[in-house]
Amino acid sequence: MVNYLVVGASSGIGQHLAHDLAEAGHRVYGTWFSHPVVTFGPFIQYHPLNVLDDTVSLDFLPESLNGLVYCPGSIKLRPFEKLKTADFISDYQLQTIGAVKIIQAALPKLKQSGNASVVLFSTLAVQLGLNFHSLVASSKGAVEGLVRSLAAEYAPKIRFNAIAPSLTDTPLASPFLDTEHKREINAQKHPLKRIGNTADMANMATFLLSEKATWITGQVFHVDGGLSTIRT
Repeated sequence: MVNYLVVGASSGIGQHLAHDLAEAGHRVYGTWFSHPVVTFGPFIQYHPLNVLDDTVSLDFLPESLNGLVYCPGSIKLRPFEKLKTADFISDYQLQTIGAVKIIQAALPKLKQSGNASVVLFSTLAVQLGLNFHSLVASSKGAVEGLVRSLAAEYAPKIRFNAIAPSLTDTPLASPFLDTEHKREINAQKHPLKRIGNTADMANMATFLLSEKATWITGQVFHVDGGLSTIRT
């Protein structure tokens, strides 16, 4: 049995991914924080988890874990001069330190599998400078550094990769997509002329977790409609 942990599996990308993995017959352990979930079919279990707690317990996991995906995040777009130091600290705690806690807690189980995959989420804004993105770009830049460092440290037994989306249609992004005008403006910014969706990101995460990606590690994949690299 293939066992996966999806942290932040109650909504958005994490929910889509957890459901896809479960429907494929994998055993999925999903966590929720603000959106309680009881069950989704026979192959998925949901457990409450707050990644901001001083310590986290993953006692609900089996002895061997084949893959881990960390999905919690935030999008706070503000002028730099309006941000306080505390804003950067709290964002870093969620985006980066939360991932560190989960990975450290899961390491013995990941090592047990002998060929595990860890997937984290970055953002297009790390590579492409964008107005008002200093907060999220700083935290996610640290995530990208973490991915490359851990990929080197734990090769060949555990692979580490990241996905860097552009704006994706999730509850987290709803303030930027809550009118047809906003959706159209944002779609037209992308060479592929649409907004990303949860399936786009879940499909990439599923690939990186799978046996099809066993020669890929230390990479950041931009799933962004071409926005980071081309202009049309």
